[in-house]
Amino acid sequence: MEPSLFTLIIRGEIPASFVTKGEDWVAFLDINPRREGHTLVVPHKQVQRISDLNTESLSSLWNGVQQTQNILSQHFCTDDFSIVIHDGPLAGQEIPHVHIHVIPRTVNDGGKSILSMWPKTPLPSEKEPDFQALTNLSNALQGE
Repeated sequence: MEPSLFTLIIRGEIPASFVTKGEDWVAFLDINPRREGHTLVVPHKQVQRISDLNTESLSSLWNGVQQTQNILSQHFCTDDFSIVIHDGPLAGQEIPHVHIHVIPRTVNDGGKSILSMWPKTPLPSEKEPDFQALTNLSNALQGE
C-alpha cells in the first residue's frame, strides 16, 4: 500500500501545522478548513476504516480527540464541537487513512448540522417518525 498523505505528514515528509501529538496519533490543522481551528486527529497506523483499528488504537485516538478539543476549547472559548468521521469512500472519505475532524463551533459560525448532509430528506418537523420501521430495523440488526 502506498503511504497516504497523512502517513507522509506523520513521517515528517510533508509539513503540517500540528496542534498536539500523542504516542500513536497526531492532530494538525486541516489545510482546507471549514472554519478556523478545523483540526484532523489521525492515528499513526494507516488504515481506512475505524473498524480496522484495534481497541487500544481506537481508545488512544479518542483520547487524542479529547486532548485536541481541550486545546481548541481554550483558544476559541467554546465547549461545542462538530466531530466528524467519513468512514470509507461512500461516506465522503477522500484520503484512505482514518481521520477525525474536530471543528470548534461558536455562535454564528455558519456551520450546520448533520441534516444539511441530506438536504432532500424531510426535516424532523416535517414528518412523524416511523416507529414501526425503526423497530423492524432494530430487530433485524439484532438478528431477531
